[in-house]
Amino acid sequence: MTPLAVVPRLLRVAVVLLRYRLDELVDATHLFRPLKFLRPLLGRPVVDVRPLPRGARLRLALTELGPIFVKAGQVLSTRRDLVPEDIADELALLQDQVPPFPGVEAKLIVERELKAPINLLYAHFDETPLASASIAQVHAATLPDGRAVVVKVLRLGIDARIARDVRLLHSLGLLAQRWHPNADKIRPLDVVAEVEKMLEHELDLQREGASASLLRRNFASGVDLYVPEVHWELTSARVLTLERVHGISSDDIAAIDAAGIDRKMLAAKGVRVFYEQVFRDNFFHADAHPGNIWVDPTRPSEPRFIALDFGIMGSLPEADQYWLAQNFIALFERDYARIAKLHVDAGWMPATVRLDELEAAVRTVCEPYFTRPLSQISLAELVVKLFQTARRFELTLQPQLILLQKTLLNIEGVGRLLDPEIDIWAVAHPVLKRILRERYSPLRTLREVRRRLPEWFHLAPRLPELVHDSLERIARGEHRLLADVDTLSHQRHLLRRLLRMIAGSAFGATLILCATLLWALAPQHGFWLPLGMGVAGLLAFCWGWMRSR
Repeated sequence: MTPLAVVPRLLRVAVVLLRYRLDELVDATHLFRPLKFLRPLLGRPVVDVRPLPRGARLRLALTELGPIFVKAGQVLSTRRDLVPEDIADELALLQDQVPPFPGVEAKLIVERELKAPINLLYAHFDETPLASASIAQVHAATLPDGRAVVVKVLRLGIDARIARDVRLLHSLGLLAQRWHPNADKIRPLDVVAEVEKMLEHELDLQREGASASLLRRNFASGVDLYVPEVHWELTSARVLTLERVHGISSDDIAAIDAAGIDRKMLAAKGVRVFYEQVFRDNFFHADAHPGNIWVDPTRPSEPRFIALDFGIMGSLPEADQYWLAQNFIALFERDYARIAKLHVDAGWMPATVRLDELEAAVRTVCEPYFTRPLSQISLAELVVKLFQTARRFELTLQPQLILLQKTLLNIEGVGRLLDPEIDIWAVAHPVLKRILRERYSPLRTLREVRRRLPEWFHLAPRLPELVHDSLERIARGEHRLLADVDTLSHQRHLLRRLLRMIAGSAFGATLILCATLLWALAPQHGFWLPLGMGVAGLLAFCWGWMRSR
């Protein structure tokens, strides 16, 4: 798409924004300002928008602009660290619903992708879709063996349309980056990149199937969460066949009560399932709104959830996962000094931040919440406000943490809808403690060390060479030395810890290896010498690890 070809579509965006009285967005882009004088000629929206708040007006404007702008609004609704709360709440209500395409066309796409006639693939394929969205639609079907399934089919030509609309969004992002007064805070190009990545993932149904398969394996017992089975022989990049499930939307309180389901038990399970996904499995459903989280009506005495739509999943780097868990624990225990220190230790903030000022800012946000009963404290709301406060201290948030923040808001919303009196803190704290105890236990650490020992021994002989090469590059000026004294001191401290760990671990591992060989090759020398060497090696190994903490 050439720059000139983009202009008419940009002007259409400006016209729609003006019709919905979003003048501040037009004013932020100098190119669009003259259009304000043409407002009387632009027509009026179907709905009288004058009494509506700005968030509702923006939601209606994005809906009129089309599916890709709806996707952009959905992404913005998750960025509560950047978008005002009233706008984020309205954008969270955006629904990606468009008229369906013909069922005959869906059949042809399935046959082309799976390379077989439809009557050989399915005993029955319903041409009337169950649901339709901008990227794909879902049809009911029956397998030859009688099992009920649903078939998700990508729209024909959707790749080209999305590529065109993403280019338009990128042009809008460039304009906002240049002219919007708060561009450094909103970071419009970053938002466009998030939309593009989300759409890229949703265009690969095989990826969605793999996500569903992994989540199903993580909750194989099916006691708390049920995930439909993927039929891989009927799945490709553009067609996904899943076991058909039936349930009640988690926001349909009347139907849940009519099924005799204990909502208090169900709400507590939802919180536990969220923490297990994030901190036990490091793989969580990142689009957990009520439409994608159902309740199984067949198990009133032992309620469980049913997960749907696995296009947006999240995971965290292991380091972020650990630091985030420790932050939650410190938050539960109201240890504000530890929260401040953890943010710096995690690398989310520069080491130059004054910890006392950060601690005071965290205390200022948290203390008003703790004057309420714990059952009335919104953990999600508190986390959002902490992130907003921490931005003043140059907080750097990764996209995975943004997804997690969005999921926490969704899960807490579902939990409070099911049980308005739920004490999120009382449910989450013991679950997180248990998961951390299991995840970072000495036995698990030893297993991880044993797994990585071959890699360390492989790299150990190269360490002197790597250090020598690095020093030579620095001497030639190819690497820039950091002149900040505090940073250099911190780096020296980390290096000393690393060397202690390597020395202790290598010496301990050598003693353990020698003890093993002595016991295996010369048992006549007795039992005590190998045992003593093994114990000494284990102590040296542990010393190396403890000194590196």
